[in-house]
Amino acid sequence: MNFLAHAYLSFGDPEILVGNMIADMVKGKQIENFPESIQHGIHIHRQIDAFTDSHPVTLRTMDIFRASVGKYAGAFLDVSYDHFLALDVQNEPAEGWEAFARKCYSQIEDHAKVLPSKFCTMFMYMKKEDWFYNYRFNWLIERSFERLKNRANYLDDNAPVFADFENHYDEIQESYDAFFPELKEYVLGLLK
Repeated sequence: MNFLAHAYLSFGDPEILVGNMIADMVKGKQIENFPESIQHGIHIHRQIDAFTDSHPVTLRTMDIFRASVGKYAGAFLDVSYDHFLALDVQNEPAEGWEAFARKCYSQIEDHAKVLPSKFCTMFMYMKKEDWFYNYRFNWLIERSFERLKNRANYLDDNAPVFADFENHYDEIQESYDAFFPELKEYVLGLLK
């Protein structure tokens, strides 16, 4: 899953949120540099990713992107799932997606002292472009895809991955609808 899903699946806990946001930038023993509550969020992030990457629905749906982006199909599907979460009225936070986004940015900023510098650089764009709210719009999905293509090694800049997203939109949404409730239940079980 991508940033919005990791934020949502933190269920309002600021330390889990921070851990969930920075997990991909924390390698090996670096995890020991963080308070235990943030370490918990890092572990939750990794469990979310493992559950997602091994789920049969996700594995099937990755095929949509595989011809265009090969081994990076999962990363593009993660961004796609965030799009459908941002539009998901059944899972919309009680305060609404806009207020949820503002609260998350604020909670992340409250932990600025422990954030990795690489995350801080990305967070500037995240907040400025309001990723958590704007994932609902195709323009941000297309921009996110372009950024992913630029960061990926050996990936053709002309890979038609956004066209894949648009051409298989309904199929990806059906995949999200089948998969996300199971992921949510799984993460709630981790937090008990």
